[in-house]
Parts: sequence; C-alpha cells; structure tokens
Amino acid sequence: MTGRRARALAVLGAVLGGLVIWIVVPSGLAQDAAGGKGLALEKAFPSSSKCKRCHERVFEEWETSPLSKSIHSPTFRAALDEYLTFSGGKDKALCFKCHAPHVNEFAEQAVVFVTQVRSGDPIFDGVGCAQCHLIKQIDRSSQPPVPKYELGKTLFGPYRDSVQNLAHQSMESELFRKSGLCLNCHLSVPSAASLGKSNDLLGSWETSHAVKSGKECQTCHMPEQVGESANGENKRKVANHSFPGRIGKLRQEAAKLDIDTEVKGEQTTVKVSVHSLVPHNLPTTHPGWARVVLELAIKGKNLKTVFTDQRVYGRNYADAKGQNTVFDFMATKVVDDTVLKPEETRVETFTFPTPKDTRSFDVETSLSYAPVTGPQPFLQRIEAESSQGAQDPAFQAISIVKRSVNIPLGK
Repeated sequence: MTGRRARALAVLGAVLGGLVIWIVVPSGLAQDAAGGKGLALEKAFPSSSKCKRCHERVFEEWETSPLSKSIHSPTFRAALDEYLTFSGGKDKALCFKCHAPHVNEFAEQAVVFVTQVRSGDPIFDGVGCAQCHLIKQIDRSSQPPVPKYELGKTLFGPYRDSVQNLAHQSMESELFRKSGLCLNCHLSVPSAASLGKSNDLLGSWETSHAVKSGKECQTCHMPEQVGESANGENKRKVANHSFPGRIGKLRQEAAKLDIDTEVKGEQTTVKVSVHSLVPHNLPTTHPGWARVVLELAIKGKNLKTVFTDQRVYGRNYADAKGQNTVFDFMATKVVDDTVLKPEETRVETFTFPTPKDTRSFDVETSLSYAPVTGPQPFLQRIEAESSQGAQDPAFQAISIVKRSVNIPLGK
C-alpha cells in the first residue's frame, strides 16, 4: 500500500505541477484571465509574430525599427518607473497611450501593461501590426489625438487591391496615406499638456515647404519600395516598415553643414551654417532629454586639437520647484528652447586664437543626436536594466552629418 500510495502521490504531484506551470505561463495577463480580459486583449491585438507567417518582409523590417522596441527598451522601463514614482501610481495608462496605444481599449488593465514592461520581456507588442492596422480613424478633437479602433478580423491599409486570404479581411483606408495616422502619438505628449504650445513636438510642420509640396510623414518615414506585401504575392510598390528616422540612413538627409572661415591675424572666426532639411523640429522634443549637438574642433600642427566648442539644440525644463528636469512629465515650464525649427537655417559663430607654427589648420564639424542624459540614478538604472550595460545604444551618440575643411595660412 505504501508503494502504491507513493506512486499515486507522485502522479498527482506531476499533474498538479503541470497545472501550476499552465497557470503561471501567461504572466501579467494571468491575473485577469478569470474574467477573460487577458485573453481578450491578446486575441484583439495578436502578436506581430503571427503576421510574420504571411508578411515576412514587413515583419523583418518592423522588427529592426524603434516601434518594435516601444515598451521593450531599458530606457522606457526606467522612464516609466520615474513617471509612476512621480505620479504616485496614478494614471498608469498615460505612457502607454503612445508606447502601447491599445491601452485605449483596455484602460482597466493598465496595471497589466505596467507589470509586463517591468518584467523586462513583455509578451505583447507595444506598437506592432495590430496597433496600427486596426485603427479606423483618428479623433483629432482630443489633445493629444486618440486612435479609434475597430476590433475584429478586418485590417485597414492603403491598398485598393488587397489579396483575398483566410487570415483576415482587408479594407482600404485613405488615413494610411496621410500624416494624420501618425499624429495620435507624434503631435504632442499628454504628460506635458500643462506646457501647451511651448512643448509641441513637431513645430509648424503644416506650413513647411515639404508639406506644401504634398509630402506626408509616410513619404520619408515609410518610403515606397518594390516588393511583396505578403509572401508569394506579385511585386508592386509597398511601404517600408523599418520607420527610418533617428535610426537608419534617413538621418543623413536631415541636415547639412556649411563652413565659412575668416582669419584676421591672431584671431580666427568660423561661422557654421546648420541647415535643417526636415519639415519638423530637430530634434522632436520627446523624450525630454532629446538633444542634437553641433561640435567644432580646430586641429593645428600635427593634427593636434587646439580648440573645441559646441552648440546644443533642445529644450530645458523646470519642475514645480524651479529645478531643472529632463522629464517632461515633471515639467511646469520651458526654461529655454534652442530646437531647430522646421527647415530652419541657424548660423553659429565661433572665435578662437589662430593656430600657430603651421601652414594650415583643419576645421571639423559634426552634428549628432546626443546620448540619453538625466539624473545619475536614472542613468544607472538604464545601465543595470540593459543586457549591454554601459554599451547600450541609449548611451551612444548617433551621427547625422559631418563636414571638414582645410584652411591655409600665409607664410
């Protein structure tokens, strides 16, 4: 009997163990599964990996994009914790309204979104296929605008001649050819609403030359190419889904630099013209630590650096206590604003002693996106959260454009 009882208990333990494993696997969604809500969220907004079966090209492009990392990056986890600490845990859905916009349909499950992000490996996407292609319209009467979803098996997109399939229905929507699709996330930040127009992300983009010539956000950030929309489909013009911008080669077209040098005896003046070529602010001003930096280096005899200087383009904020902050959700006012406005040319003047004992000197300039900045505990948290530590991309400058000239001197 003892042997039989032991074997029975072992079998029961294995079965119960299996049940326990089954219950634990869904992680943050499991706590809501009893009411069916967790499953409803996952069913309503399926993982983009399911789309890969038919849309391999699109998936592989999206997978390399910033959108695919909207809730996965160590920087977002650290910033979310800063916000939740600051707000006392109120309005947990706020950051997700852009970083995982399907929270608009599941606001009561905001705590699940938070739990998933804090896990370091969320089981659902932030901004993936479903989060965009289920949008039927954008409500621009709200600030910021709000996406209106039509949940079901119909996916919206720009094509008239979609291929019939058993996975889902397709419907053409003019919205997917217009900048309006992007505005629900990229026009303003809800946490900085108190700053009003002083914290607009894009600037006067609607009056830019690019927009007047008929360009939309998709023109640059989803450029057309020839390929398959779905596996095995006839090739045609399709939209690129890597969303180039700060990441990708598109940034090399964001600006150009011109250098004008005047040598007057022992003093030299260099004027650097920074031409923004984009129809929106450079940088766009969220997150609050977004900065673009112009650096100047003068190299004299034996290419030794004899002078350096820089200009920083961005916004500096102050909180309710008047202290500087890089968190726009803490900001109550903009202290100063040096952002390059849409298609603006900014001329920067640098004066320095003329290099000596040399027949010429080099003027080297570069324009780059700056690494993340902020309080030391915040930066340490990002480093600790990242598998790459201090080598995380957030800590690296990203070059936009460089320019150098050699200036001859009289004997």
